Amino acid sequence: MDRTDREILRLLAQDGRLSYKDLGEAVHLSANAVAERVRRLQGNGVIRHIRAALEPAAMGRRLEAQIEVKLKSDTSALDFEAALRHMPQVVAATLMTGSFDYALRVACEDQQELMTLTETLRRNGGVLDTYTRLILRDIQLSGWV
Repeated sequence: MDRTDREILRLLAQDGRLSYKDLGEAVHLSANAVAERVRRLQGNGVIRHIRAALEPAAMGRRLEAQIEVKLKSDTSALDFEAALRHMPQVVAATLMTGSFDYALRVACEDQQELMTLTETLRRNGGVLDTYTRLILRDIQLSGWV
């Protein structure tokens, strides 16, 4: 991976909807050359998928939180992940090491919906324990690319 690949990754991290034409102009390559680089990065597993970042507040979900989840001993990771697919408030889930099994990023309309989601996780998701923190602000850092 060279400097141009890293710049393409940085630009896509900022806006996954950029066209190959716009990417090419930004890195001084043709659209076809950029498309080939993106396909190569995808083939190598550097880019798993490009998706639009949805703004939860624009969708009426103004309360964002992180919920750390400890599963019951008889709940498998696959069963839990399958249950999450039926909970539209869950934006992202990360399998973790440590005291809790998963960290969930959720977006809810209000406190009542967050409380209902927590109860649903316990009732239908095989969750033993949760630890919830409200997200006050996100800071975008570009130094990771």
